[in-house]
Amino acid sequence: MKQIIAMGGGGFSMEPENLLLDQYILNQAGGSRPKICFLPTASGDADGYIERFYNSFSTLPCETSHLSLFKLPTKDLAGFILDKDIIYVGGGNTKSMLALWREWGVDAILRQAWEMGITMAGLSAGSICWFEEGITDSYGEGLETINGMGFIKGSHSPHYDGEENRRPLYHSFIHQEKLQAGYGVDDGAALHFINDRLYKVVSSRKHASAYWVEKRAEGIHEKVLPKEYLG
Repeated sequence: MKQIIAMGGGGFSMEPENLLLDQYILNQAGGSRPKICFLPTASGDADGYIERFYNSFSTLPCETSHLSLFKLPTKDLAGFILDKDIIYVGGGNTKSMLALWREWGVDAILRQAWEMGITMAGLSAGSICWFEEGITDSYGEGLETINGMGFIKGSHSPHYDGEENRRPLYHSFIHQEKLQAGYGVDDGAALHFINDRLYKVVSSRKHASAYWVEKRAEGIHEKVLPKEYLG
């Protein structure tokens, strides 16, 4: 069973006192102590970000590790990644992250892991990357479109309610056909895909939601998706 849990924002990165989404991710892997590996590539493998991961997940039932592409734990990256139950990708610069992954062959290993049934998860850059297309601030000035790895069809915008320009620009890009139809996801909400299809939307905040956004003859249509609040 192939699984991807794409968070608009939240988890330990944004809600260290509210780990509902992180616990949900662990629950999908099965077993009493799933092995979870954090990929902080998009942050430049920031030490503080890695430390926050370990601090948060030490309070949850799991075995933790991380993969740094600047301080490699092993030459056998495939063996390292494919040994895990969950891959959790952090936020940061999506474009730089994908470029590094391609250089090291991590993108191909992640696809193999996903097809093997290892749960893929992440927020922000770690959410955009699974889709064919997305909207990113990777270029430093404003928001632009970007191509992801294409595990999931369509486009995606994280931080849908967390940044003022996200929603209107996502609408604009879809209306101009610079992006395909896709999913806008608030901070604190997550899309759970099973076998390429949306299974459910979950949230760690009562008012966080996810939306299907598409272009129609009369303009942009945005549909609120049913969700399960985890609190």
